[in-house]
Amino acid sequence: MQNIDFSGKVALGPMAGVTDLPFRLLCKEMGCDLMTTEMISAKGLMYNNRKTEVLLMTDEREHPIGVQLFGSEPDIMAEQAAKISEERDFDFIDINMGCPVPKIVGNGEGSALMKNPELAGDIVRKMVSMPGMLPVTVKIRAGFEEVNAPEVAQAVAEAGAAAVTVHARTRAQFYSGKADWKIIKRVKGTVKIPVIGNGDICSAEDVRRMREETGCDSVMIARAAKGNPWIFREIKAGLMGEEIPAHPDIEEVKEMMKRHINLMVSLKGEYIGVREMRKHIAWYTEGIRNSSRLRRQVCEVTKTEDLLKLVDSLC
Repeated sequence: MQNIDFSGKVALGPMAGVTDLPFRLLCKEMGCDLMTTEMISAKGLMYNNRKTEVLLMTDEREHPIGVQLFGSEPDIMAEQAAKISEERDFDFIDINMGCPVPKIVGNGEGSALMKNPELAGDIVRKMVSMPGMLPVTVKIRAGFEEVNAPEVAQAVAEAGAAAVTVHARTRAQFYSGKADWKIIKRVKGTVKIPVIGNGDICSAEDVRRMREETGCDSVMIARAAKGNPWIFREIKAGLMGEEIPAHPDIEEVKEMMKRHINLMVSLKGEYIGVREMRKHIAWYTEGIRNSSRLRRQVCEVTKTEDLLKLVDSLC
């Protein structure tokens, strides 16, 4: 088993349809310490679903990088995690116990596991018992409807998890309302493994407050990174006591978008790459003056060259 220090890190939270390889590389360049793939179905891996292959792609510059699996059957989760540990270039395996999407929850996966701490522990225990297994981490929520994160965290820690990430909202909240950081503090007081705090972190000041109020070992940034990989640069500067860099000007934003476009098209091809960039460009340009027209126009573009020209036209 490899040893990974999960303390003192600024992590990128896995987000379906967002944290693919191109976006992760840009966040890494900006100072992100730790990241995982988008969530991948263990059953999909078992049945060799062709869509999972692109989700498993990594780059040597990303390390340490984990793969996030979701599922609810201990044997399948363990078998697929063991296969990944043996065949793929990852540093750890993360288990998704927080996804609130009805389709996932309806299958007893994601945040549905918050309702069954015993099963959550069984999944971890089975995974860590496999020969050659990479370190196993778990991402949980505050609870399903009622808060029980400390109980679930204790179950997975006793089963052998190397770290636990706590998104301080219940499944019932989805992404609304305010994250209750007191729950992260309760988890930290319950387990001896590293605790990664997640929820409502949008700035270096938020990171400082979360660490001070919860005692968490590391922090995870998710939605605040959409269209804003610079957030990692700002947070790292704040943590090191340096002057926080100014938010990028329009020219730097344009250069980042163009790099993102080229990375996306290079990995996924023009047809898919251009279309997947549409949402990213909407995030990059949110709040920029005179950008609404560009957001409308990118939805009609199908060629890389035309998309790059549109980005260049932003002023």
